[in-house]
Amino acid sequence: MSNVIVNRVIDFLKKFPPFSFLSPELLSQVAKEVDLVYFEKDEFLFQKGEPAKNYFFVVKDGAVKLTDFIDGEEQTIELCDEGDVFGVLALLGKRPYILNAKANENSLVMAVPVGIFDKILLENSQVSLYFASGFASGQVVVRSDLSQTQKVRSLLVNNSHQNGLLLFPGQAAINYSQPVIQCRIGETIAQAVGKMSADKVGSIVIVDENNHPQGIITDKDLRNRLIAKGLPYDTLVEKIMSYPVITAKKDLEFSQIYLNMVKNRLHHLVFTEDGTNQSKLIGIISDHDILLSQGNSPAVLIKALQDSSDVHEIAKLRNQAEGMLIYFLENELAIDFIAGIITEINDTIIQRAIHIAKSRHSADFPEVCETPFCFLGLGSEGRGEQLLRTDIDNAMVYEDVPEALEENTRRFMHLIARDVMDILFASGFHSCPAEMMANNPEWCQPLSKWKSYFSHWISKPDQQSLLMASIFFDFRAIAGKAALAEALTAHVYEQISSEKIFLNFFAKNALLNPPPLGFFRNFIVEKSGAHAEKFDIKLRAMMPLADAARVLVLNHQVVGVNNTFKRYEKLAELEPNQAELYKDAGKAYEIFMRFRALEGLSASSSGRFIKPDSLGKLQRQLLKNAFFPIDEIQKILRVRFQLDYFGK
Repeated sequence: MSNVIVNRVIDFLKKFPPFSFLSPELLSQVAKEVDLVYFEKDEFLFQKGEPAKNYFFVVKDGAVKLTDFIDGEEQTIELCDEGDVFGVLALLGKRPYILNAKANENSLVMAVPVGIFDKILLENSQVSLYFASGFASGQVVVRSDLSQTQKVRSLLVNNSHQNGLLLFPGQAAINYSQPVIQCRIGETIAQAVGKMSADKVGSIVIVDENNHPQGIITDKDLRNRLIAKGLPYDTLVEKIMSYPVITAKKDLEFSQIYLNMVKNRLHHLVFTEDGTNQSKLIGIISDHDILLSQGNSPAVLIKALQDSSDVHEIAKLRNQAEGMLIYFLENELAIDFIAGIITEINDTIIQRAIHIAKSRHSADFPEVCETPFCFLGLGSEGRGEQLLRTDIDNAMVYEDVPEALEENTRRFMHLIARDVMDILFASGFHSCPAEMMANNPEWCQPLSKWKSYFSHWISKPDQQSLLMASIFFDFRAIAGKAALAEALTAHVYEQISSEKIFLNFFAKNALLNPPPLGFFRNFIVEKSGAHAEKFDIKLRAMMPLADAARVLVLNHQVVGVNNTFKRYEKLAELEPNQAELYKDAGKAYEIFMRFRALEGLSASSSGRFIKPDSLGKLQRQLLKNAFFPIDEIQKILRVRFQLDYFGK
């Protein structure tokens, strides 16, 4: 083969996996051995049952369909186009072909000798995982191993943006307080406290006539050195201030600042023009500022949220969590870990919002403000799967009160719910279009009313009831008295036990969204509207799995497992004969969550709609492999709940 042709083969192959994983030297060796073969339309490349050839194929131009005879009819299993690899049984076991390969149009195909790839398979983990994970077309004959699929993804991830969970962030991330609240030597404690109160700070720097820092007074000093000792408020500030102050230059690296504070056990570090206490005061940093600067650390971020009562600060911290999420996703951290961290952050925001709201309104409702209530997460938040700040579903349940207190209790609870939602919106979450939120009076009700809701949905499973059930059955206690949520769960299972037919209807409802692959294993895309030609990963891939998991755990009366992939883990324990399928279903759901989150962060959207053409060939195949369990899970629903006997 001439060098010109070899170079053209290299230029073509290097665009597609697994050849894109090869070094230039290896790719050149492969390219020299490749044969170009032309096939006319309907000409067979190989047929089912034939011994495997000594090469596998890559489509250069045209298209090749892989077919099988099912019930006497030839059916297309998969359509391979440019860059698709197929016919790999010769490489992976030298077994006879299990499908037919026929040119769907006049096609030019590259035949890659198996011999040269044997060594590559042994030495290149990316290439071996590519084949082991079923990425080659027509290779998936029983079930793709999604564990291997996840490994491939982690090997192929682009780490170009990796920056680590930095212990010490860049200088720009540090938030200094300035101007600094200060008072002069010779002023009284009353004057100093007046300034601290006016600016709502917990410390004040004492300076001399040249504005050089001489000491610092904190809330702790006021308690221990003034009030505890019974000193009057006209005591001079220099009598109780801590001194000398530790000073530093403002342009120090964050790590130097942080270590300086740790070394000297400081809660505040004062900055001056030249870094000594003999130059002018220019700024101050507190240990709280340090917390806010460490937004890449989940523990620190959650601690900062727990300590914050400022809505703007809460919103800022939630924005910082977004950067952490990007890091986690790009570095392929386990999705259950990511979901756990983000859920904890979101829950903490709601808990702080409730604290703020109660502080505002309790004084106006003294007779009902201690009424126990529980804030419930619904939908993806209820399942602990909400990675992005998309629309939120939630509700509130509170204890039944005597009739005389009902109106005031209702008003108090609605004010709490309203303020919590306002803080969530300020933190970047979107409103639910269907208004399934706690600030909707319909979804902020006493326990008896909630029980009546669920009883109705279960006893009269029409389409509206089933829709409500699919949203509200994933409720989870986020804040408040969890026993109220537990009482609701007990009521739900009691009702389902007495209305067994409900689960059949619920299972049928879970089949409304069929597997997401159409003819030729192409993605089913939206036909019209704003998202035309885009794939709806939520509707087509995630909901079928989430809906099925919900029905199956309800059928087993599993309590306290809301998360979809954890539900499948539980189902694998409960049904060992289906364990592998359930484990794959859970892994598939994790893959979809990761795809959606990355798409949403990339496009600043909900990540729900993905344009298949924007995905690389490997990403498309990864998604297709992950679709496999959906059809199998839906078959289980059909059989277990005898859905063929239910009308359409």
